[in-house]
Amino acid sequence: MKKFVALLLAMALCLSVVSVFAESTNPADIPDTITSADNTYVVAFVTDVGQLKDKSFNEGTWNGAKTYANDNGLSYKYYQPANGEQATDDDRYDAMKAAAEAGAKVIVAAGFMQGTALEKAAKEFPEVKFVFIDGWSLGLDNVIGVAFKEEQCGYLAGYAAVMDGYEKLGFAGGGGGTNPACMRYGYGYIQGANDAAAKLGKQVEIRFTWQYGASFSPSAELQTLISGWYETGTEVVFSCGGSIFSSITAAASANDAAVIGVDVDQSYESDTVITSALKGITEGTYQMLAKAFDGTWEGGQVSLGAAEDAVGLPEDTWSLESYTVEDYKALRQAIVNGEVVVDDQAAANDPNAKGPWSNVTVLYE
Repeated sequence: MKKFVALLLAMALCLSVVSVFAESTNPADIPDTITSADNTYVVAFVTDVGQLKDKSFNEGTWNGAKTYANDNGLSYKYYQPANGEQATDDDRYDAMKAAAEAGAKVIVAAGFMQGTALEKAAKEFPEVKFVFIDGWSLGLDNVIGVAFKEEQCGYLAGYAAVMDGYEKLGFAGGGGGTNPACMRYGYGYIQGANDAAAKLGKQVEIRFTWQYGASFSPSAELQTLISGWYETGTEVVFSCGGSIFSSITAAASANDAAVIGVDVDQSYESDTVITSALKGITEGTYQMLAKAFDGTWEGGQVSLGAAEDAVGLPEDTWSLESYTVEDYKALRQAIVNGEVVVDDQAAANDPNAKGPWSNVTVLYE
């Protein structure tokens, strides 16, 4: 019952963040697969590695795409590149080509690994608009890159964990240390933990790893690693890599420990989750699709953060005890106001090499 109630709350949160959603819209009520009367599909989604229903990045993006299409009476379809975790640029291009040839007016592609294939497809199909989630500007009028300020919500999560009393933290990242979004999450997480520890006048520890997360998939090796952390004192681990979440929550469950979720509110998925570092993937996707159809489209790059209400922590499923929603809101507003500035240079600075941190010891594995 607890998970069911949390699921309803999480869904409500997703719907309350941005006003462009129809009042009656609930992504869970919209089918993932439909049959188009003329066998064309106007809105297309090409998945990142991992499964469509990953309870994280793919699913959050897809919810925005299918919700916009449903709200506006448009046909829609998702495409998963061939070869799963071993998908190549050719596999991703083939999925985009299939979408364009099936009548897509807009193709949403999730994940930084889509870049090479997306550029090729966008040049071949200039009449199709491409929304590149976690991407960048390709200098093409029919492409908009959508980035998020993950360092800000990573900061908020690290700060909240320490303020709630956790002193031995962990971070397990996806992409093998080459994914800019995951790097920003992790780098912000260290900054937030450091600032909270400084405020409290204490020292904290963060164990930090990219091991076994390169494919964003669960693995026995990752579960063993994180179980070892918990067994030797780590209290909470930030799971930052899509489906690796299931390995980390399994380790937490076995050790009566805690997890911080990522991208979407993952508290409904596991009782071990104390909070989640949210970014508005669903909302950002919805908004970019709206631009594609309402005449306000401009190719280029957008970066969405606290000022755009696109990053934060979930409030409706709040379970932290020593750190309040009111305290969180005040910190988030300080970021919006520029009173707290979170360094975003994760891609250029290894988190461990960036130290020494004043109140955090980073054990980089």
